[in-house]
Amino acid sequence: MRVLVTGSTGFIGGAICKALTSSAYKVRAFHRQSSNLSLIKDLQIEHAIGDLTNPESVRSAMQDVDIVVHSAAMIGTSNHSGKMYTVTVEGTRTMLETALAFGVKKFVHTSSVAALGIPLESSDHQSPENALWMDENHSWNYRSDYWPYGYCKYLAELEVQKAVSLGLDAVIVNPTYVIGPGDIYRKSSSIFVKLARKKVPFMPTGGVNIVHIDDVVAGHLAAIDRGKTGERYILGGTNVTFIDFLQKIAENLKISGPRLIVPGAAIRIFANPLKWVNPILNLPVSTDMFRMAGYGFYYSNTKAIRELGIMPPKDIVEAIQSACNWFHEIGAI
Repeated sequence: MRVLVTGSTGFIGGAICKALTSSAYKVRAFHRQSSNLSLIKDLQIEHAIGDLTNPESVRSAMQDVDIVVHSAAMIGTSNHSGKMYTVTVEGTRTMLETALAFGVKKFVHTSSVAALGIPLESSDHQSPENALWMDENHSWNYRSDYWPYGYCKYLAELEVQKAVSLGLDAVIVNPTYVIGPGDIYRKSSSIFVKLARKKVPFMPTGGVNIVHIDDVVAGHLAAIDRGKTGERYILGGTNVTFIDFLQKIAENLKISGPRLIVPGAAIRIFANPLKWVNPILNLPVSTDMFRMAGYGFYYSNTKAIRELGIMPPKDIVEAIQSACNWFHEIGAI
């Protein structure tokens, strides 16, 4: 079967292309003329040049396609919210409308846990064991201007549900924070590189869910085979505090991590000033994330394991080791 993959030159999309070719699918990679092809250049795949904002190029790319994996989106900050909406929301709408018109058999939409909004609890020092984990029933609950990326991913999911109501067999997957080999667009901004170069001045409270790229790819392939129409599945790994996460990276790199711990509540208070000085500090997070510092972004992957039949995710230590090895190999650290 022929699979069209958007975002094919990105971290997730490139890994999906590789896995699909290994699974005997025919892969058509949709990307811009100027895209970095390093992740897919050695694969036996078709190339479809185009852009999500160009409906004609989307129609051309979707000719004779059985399955679509739509992993393309724009990552940015509130400074780019207009373009982000055009690419992420309107681009997804174009993909869905074209898939319906062309009779695509399966549509897997790569969303993000960002589309779920923020946790209901905001205790700065709450551990994963004592926190309320978000699942697929959690819905957007945050100011759109504070997190344009998350809001656009939420709106894109609404477009998917509209297409489902019109008869498209579409499934949504929501990866958490993905690490591992191939993160080419964060070579200089990755938390791994920043820590290695002593560019992380402090550790914030709060937490995050870390998942290996291999587990995200496995979730996508399982969604093609076993994903239920209209359902969303969180592709997550290990829930961990930011402090523990940074310390584990530092241990792997055999360096001393930052010792200063700053409560998320304090970071949130100074979110606006930090936004202006971040070009100087060059912190390893989006300035939009300052307003969410201290929250425990913990997620449950129970539904994905149960319904998609995927294996439990890799241990966080293994995931960190894999990412560190790759950054070493490319000379980033």
